[in-house]
Amino acid sequence: MTTTLAIDCGGGGIKGSVLDEAGTMRAQPIRVPTPYPLSTSLFVSTLVDLAGQLPKANRATVGLPGMIRHGVVVTTPHYITKSGPRTRVLPELVTDWEGFDAKSALETGLGVPTLVLNDAEVHGAGVIAGQGLEVVMTLGTGLGNAIFDGGRLAPHLELSQAPVRWGLSYDTYIGEHERRRLGDALWSRRVARMVEGLRPVFMWDRLYVGGGNSRHITPTVLARMGDDVVIVPNAAALVGGARAWLLQTD
Repeated sequence: MTTTLAIDCGGGGIKGSVLDEAGTMRAQPIRVPTPYPLSTSLFVSTLVDLAGQLPKANRATVGLPGMIRHGVVVTTPHYITKSGPRTRVLPELVTDWEGFDAKSALETGLGVPTLVLNDAEVHGAGVIAGQGLEVVMTLGTGLGNAIFDGGRLAPHLELSQAPVRWGLSYDTYIGEHERRRLGDALWSRRVARMVEGLRPVFMWDRLYVGGGNSRHITPTVLARMGDDVVIVPNAAALVGGARAWLLQTD
């Protein structure tokens, strides 16, 4: 039986579990706070320490926020800051993270073949039906997104950094800070406006909305979002770790 160590890396926490080939968890998930300031070496050691508390797996899948191409970090929004999301960006961390070969570093640290993807891509791998154009958006510290066409992972677009209004990016427009500031009702309306604005851009067959904050979307707003929008559990962020190996295009 092939087992997969699945690690979901967020702005506030890093969690992991071990899954079998069917995506069933073989161990209770473990979560640790994301340490800051987070150098690439501290990142790797944090994941290695987390893995050491779980059963040994044959391979690993790691989901990271930001633009990841072929296991290499192009840019990541939270891990270059002094104390976490919305704090001061440290130039030395920008240099450290940009171009960081996370796949190679983690394969060395974990000692198993490792797949490194954007975190929303891993999340999506756990929920898509594999038919038509399926878009995944995750609501958490910021916005994550992934696109699947006929069950195959499409090249990543970092939608979170696109401008929306008032000088805000999607990351800040519907991120956790704004949810807390506005309250769930007003924040939910923002999410609905985002969905309506992006529907003609993607022309998706189905949109999956997940992430830890998807549960805060109010029932009234949910009822108006349309039958092509499906709310999915945050557990998919780990469950997708096993299935992601079948969906990669590399």
